[in-house]
Amino acid sequence: MRRSALSGSRSTGQSAPLLRRRTFLTAAGAAAAFGAVSPPPALAATPAAYTLLTRGDWGADESLRFTTGGTERWPAQYYPVQTLSVHHTADGSNDPDPATRVRAIYRTAAGAYGDMGYNYLIDENGRVYEGRWSGTDGTAAHDAAGRLVTGAHIEGYNSGNIGIALLGTLTDRPASSAARGALVQLLAELAERHALAPLGKVVYRNPVSGVSRPAPAIGGHRHWAVTDCPGTVYTAMPSIRDAVAALIAR
Repeated sequence: MRRSALSGSRSTGQSAPLLRRRTFLTAAGAAAAFGAVSPPPALAATPAAYTLLTRGDWGADESLRFTTGGTERWPAQYYPVQTLSVHHTADGSNDPDPATRVRAIYRTAAGAYGDMGYNYLIDENGRVYEGRWSGTDGTAAHDAAGRLVTGAHIEGYNSGNIGIALLGTLTDRPASSAARGALVQLLAELAERHALAPLGKVVYRNPVSGVSRPAPAIGGHRHWAVTDCPGTVYTAMPSIRDAVAALIAR
């Protein structure tokens, strides 16, 4: 996993296949995605055609988020979503059980800064895993107001930037069709929920540091930093964006 410095929580329940409702982006949403206006309030979460495994489902040891004295090691901070970023975990594991690999990534990240750095993960079978703990009153990665919990996946550009990681090392092979399909579904749901134009760009502004830069509304880690991440998915980003836009427009 690629570690990142923090720049600045959780949803529980049972996993279930969901059916998504498709609508068009509003004109205001498209303007926000191009940086013309401030990010709008998040829309209500819409169902999506993928299976989500909550932290409870994949076996997150919540005690790892706390010191021996019971203090939360990485208190949650929440900000409006501005952009979506894709990674591969490059964790080097050959374990056939994806949940075991997710738990291993979590333990490593919790040892570094207190929790999972990614907001979501996706395995080769197309299952989506809830990442960073985001509280008990919202959906995965969000609070009740629809704001994103800050992760740790791109140094200096975490707050307001959703981090989605595909399990595995994809430097010399493509993502599986199931993983790619789930990625498109998840990106479409998030883009629609947060009024982001999939083919557009944003002017990202870190709400903590004030640093700003242009970026794709949907991009890869390599759009933000000198890195191999997300491997072959980086060159596939144009077709992924097209698929996301087509799915939203249905």
